Amino acid sequence: MKSGPAPSQASLSSLPWRAAWFALMALTLWCVAPRAHAQSTTTAVDAALIGQVRELALIASQQSRVSGVGLSMPLRFDVAVGSLDPHLKLAPCQRVEPYLPTGVRLWGKSRIGLRCTQGERPWNVYLPITVHVYGQALVAAQPLALGATLQSGDLAYAEVDLAEENSPVVVNESMAVGRALTRSLSAGQGVRQADLKSRQWFAAGDTVKVLAVGNGFSVAGMGTALSPGFEGQSARVRTDGGQVITGMPVASRQLEVSL
Repeated sequence: MKSGPAPSQASLSSLPWRAAWFALMALTLWCVAPRAHAQSTTTAVDAALIGQVRELALIASQQSRVSGVGLSMPLRFDVAVGSLDPHLKLAPCQRVEPYLPTGVRLWGKSRIGLRCTQGERPWNVYLPITVHVYGQALVAAQPLALGATLQSGDLAYAEVDLAEENSPVVVNESMAVGRALTRSLSAGQGVRQADLKSRQWFAAGDTVKVLAVGNGFSVAGMGTALSPGFEGQSARVRTDGGQVITGMPVASRQLEVSL
C-alpha cells in the first residue's frame, strides 16, 4: 500500500506548538472569566435610585430656602439628575443610599452623595444634579444693549430660574429703573443685580445731608463728601463740626449713619 508524502519537519513541529498555545489560552480565559465576573463594575443609576435622589434634593432645597434664601415669592422647585462618570469603576452593591454632603448648597449646579452600604467593597461617589428654582422676577421685555439706561417699558415680569446664576434676581422695578446695564440682555432674560451699574448718589466734594438713625430717633446735619457715594458702598463725609464719619449713600446727596 502506498503511503502519502511524509509531512514536512516544519508542519510536524508546528502542530504541538499550536495545540499548546490554544490550550494555554483556553485555560487563561477559564481562570480569568470568574474573576472578572466577581469584580464586575457598573456606573449606571437605576430609576428607583434617581427617584430617591430627586426627593432628597427637593426636600433639602426647599428647607434651605426657608432658612437662608429669604425670598417671599412662591417658588417652584425641580431637580435634574445627571450621570456618574463613565470611567468610574464601582464594585457591585446590593444597597446604595443617597445622602446630602456636608456644606453642599442645593441651588443650581450641585451634587448628591451615593454610598454603598451593602456590598463586597463599600464605595462613595458624588452624583451631579441641577436644582432649578423658579419664581417671578423682572426680565427684559425686549433686547437691551450694554450701557442702556432702563425704563419701565423695558421690563416685564415672568417666571425665571432664580438659581441659574449666582447674582440675585431683581424683583422690584424701583431697583432697576434709571440704572445702566453692565451687559446686554436678550428678550425674556432675567435681570440680575450684577447686571445693573451702581448708582452714584454724590461725588467727592459735594455737600451732602447726613442722617444719623438710631432706635426710635434720627438726627440730620450737613457735611462734605470725602469720597464718592455709590449705592451699596460705604462713603466718608466730614461734618460741619469737623468729624469724619462713614455711612451708606441712600439717595441723591444723602448719607445714612446707623447708631
